[in-house]
Amino acid sequence: MKVIKAGGHRLFEHDVETAATVSAMLLDLEKNGMDAVRKYSHKFDSWNPESFQLDSAEIERAINEVPEVAIEDTDYCQQNVRVFAEAQLKTLLPLEVNIRPGVTLGHRHIPVNSVGSYIPGGRYPMFGSAQMSIIPAKVAGVKHVTACTPPVRGKGYFPATINAIQKAGADSIYILGGVPALALMAFGLDGVPPADMLCGAGNRFVAEAKRQLFGRCGIDLLAGPTEILIIADHTADPFLVACDLLGQAEHDPNSGLCLITTSEELAVKTIQEVERQLKALPTRDVAALSWRDNGIVYLANSREEVLTLCDDYAPEHLELHTEDDDYFAERLSNYGSLFIGLETTVAYGDKTIGTNHILPTSRAARYTGGVWVGKFLKTCTYQRMTEAASVRTGEVTERQCMLEGMVAHAITAQVRVERYGKV
Repeated sequence: MKVIKAGGHRLFEHDVETAATVSAMLLDLEKNGMDAVRKYSHKFDSWNPESFQLDSAEIERAINEVPEVAIEDTDYCQQNVRVFAEAQLKTLLPLEVNIRPGVTLGHRHIPVNSVGSYIPGGRYPMFGSAQMSIIPAKVAGVKHVTACTPPVRGKGYFPATINAIQKAGADSIYILGGVPALALMAFGLDGVPPADMLCGAGNRFVAEAKRQLFGRCGIDLLAGPTEILIIADHTADPFLVACDLLGQAEHDPNSGLCLITTSEELAVKTIQEVERQLKALPTRDVAALSWRDNGIVYLANSREEVLTLCDDYAPEHLELHTEDDDYFAERLSNYGSLFIGLETTVAYGDKTIGTNHILPTSRAARYTGGVWVGKFLKTCTYQRMTEAASVRTGEVTERQCMLEGMVAHAITAQVRVERYGKV
């Protein structure tokens, strides 16, 4: 392996200062409720409305401000997400099996009752995030989804975001950002049902709030800066490879960008193409920093080494630009979402195609996938047995418990052996 271009791959680091700030805010918010919400919203976002929740008339006015083509396009995107989530749900079947005579075990998939969905709106109004957390939750059967999105300075809110949240199926919509939004949903402030699960991406304060609230409620995952890794060979088009790398570079100066190739010519041409495209890119002030600081290009000696390098990086988004995409698709194991072939690109997954864009970053793809309908379901087991089966199971259970010294456990089995063994 040879490094053609070196760069950083920032991991999701624990920031002590951010953690302390968020901890103090959460304590204040839990103690002082909406007074603290209002204080922080005014301090950080200059936003202090009479009510943070939009009523039906405000929602309708916001939607009326959205161009018809944008409404149609959002409907198109949301339909794709909904169809895919419904198809995923059909794969999650209840189970019941008789493992021994008289012993029946099973499981059911039960949705959580309440979800808090955070739709970010910092550098860009990420209204596409609405469908990514709300629709799978609703398809799963979640009864109540509270959606929070930060205010747009000087405007109140971004109308297309409100349209997307409403169409996705949120039960209440709040114009509120950052830690106060997470607190409102997790603690059940302002009369909303306390969230059983928090979902959605955000800045480092949002991510830290989710980390600290985990346990009190569930979370989808901790998402850091976005990442893309492209596997390309001599058949790849340097223009497309560079274009797709920059597509993620504009997200954040800390975006992770990586190219792994077996062709040195492709590597060199791609670097040249990135530099050329950057000159004309309107978002180059962000993208250029990301490419400079975090862009990595590896020249691998073999396809096997490509697999090793890629699985070690464990990218959020993984694209394949090779003459044998199936070879890699069948062997790779660590990625958030896989885009196979030149016809697909990360932007399709981010915005329109129907797979979810809330995905693991910072090498978390080694142990988890992204958000999907199953994230909002609890797989709960149950068991039942006949009297005869209880006697046989009880005899073994009693001996096992006594071997461990857990006498009270043993007694619960013993009394059943005595009761049902006489029948």
